[in-house]
Amino acid sequence: MVTEPKHNVIPQEFEDIAPYGDSTFKEKIKSLVEEPGFENAVKYVLPDVDYQALVSQLLSLDNQTQFQRQVMGSVLEKLEKATTSGITLHGLHHVKEGESYTFITNHRDIVLDASFLNLSFIRAGYPITQVAIGNNLLIYEWITDLVKLNRSFIVKRDVKMARALEAAKQLSAYIHYTINHLHESIWIAQREGRAKDSNDLTQESLIKMISLAGDGSVKDNILSARLCPVSISYEYDPNDYLKAREFLLKQRDPQFKKSQHDDLFSMETGILKHKGRVTFRIGGCINDDLASFGSDNRSEIVREACRLIDSKIHGGYEIYQCNYIAYDEINGCHRFADRYTPADEDHFNAYIDSQLDKVNDIGPVSPDERRYMRHMMLTMYANPLKNKLLAETRPR
Repeated sequence: MVTEPKHNVIPQEFEDIAPYGDSTFKEKIKSLVEEPGFENAVKYVLPDVDYQALVSQLLSLDNQTQFQRQVMGSVLEKLEKATTSGITLHGLHHVKEGESYTFITNHRDIVLDASFLNLSFIRAGYPITQVAIGNNLLIYEWITDLVKLNRSFIVKRDVKMARALEAAKQLSAYIHYTINHLHESIWIAQREGRAKDSNDLTQESLIKMISLAGDGSVKDNILSARLCPVSISYEYDPNDYLKAREFLLKQRDPQFKKSQHDDLFSMETGILKHKGRVTFRIGGCINDDLASFGSDNRSEIVREACRLIDSKIHGGYEIYQCNYIAYDEINGCHRFADRYTPADEDHFNAYIDSQLDKVNDIGPVSPDERRYMRHMMLTMYANPLKNKLLAETRPR
């Protein structure tokens, strides 16, 4: 079993964004279990839980490692059993013992992307990563306490323009501190928010942020973060119909913006509804390829880092029958008809229709609007295959 590091002192410059240290663990746990909101959330996610027994267990813990492995690991095991057809992890040979990485992934689920990856690491006997989480999701103070107890660090998304660079520099410095001083890995999504059409592309602003801290050139600073792309493939996206709904609402009103309630409902749906098979594939650190890149121009280095990340993520997708079916239907072809049966096709089309039927809270939906939402849902399922095919034909 891997021994996790203990964190007793957090540098003052990172206190507002860093996970809680072990020295305050018991105090924060005691405060958390007294929160009615936390109790309600636990009972909602785990309706059969003996809450008082859980409280007793939580109060008996001494540090983050025990909390993550004994409590959160157990919760995730239950969620896996209840909402997936199993989680598979490939590519562990790319994770070298004693090395720390920035695991950068495509983004499918707000909560479970990093959580299921860490569950996979726990099972394999590998260290758990720290996790980047946007403060837009920290709606209540007890949620902040929960994520910081669960070794998450905060990405400030609501800062004014005048302080945006300061926040980016602090975040970059914390990432480099974690990788190179604490020798812990982190998880971060390749973009702010999820790609609603599953066309996963790394935001240049993320790589620019990572390059801000360090003692060397832009390239050296990016290399110091040891970026390691990981592909995440969910067979079914529980939020697919909510994304289609949002596409339609934006078509009706280009100024439409989701509410806080919408975000909470997306989180709840993603956690509790069925996802089918879930596959993670570690693509390996990009450092060797990036180090050999010939340009010293900052913008070109950032673009090359994004290209390398995208290539590994796209090439690492697990392709399911639903992806082949969606690709053929949206392109009006039978290119992959040998990868699925007529029964598979009927099942997927019935699934799409049943999901679209859930869009019933935005007034009458015309036949054209329903066809538009169906097209967008098919696009979500076709794009991983489309991008994988492109990755396989691009020069390396």
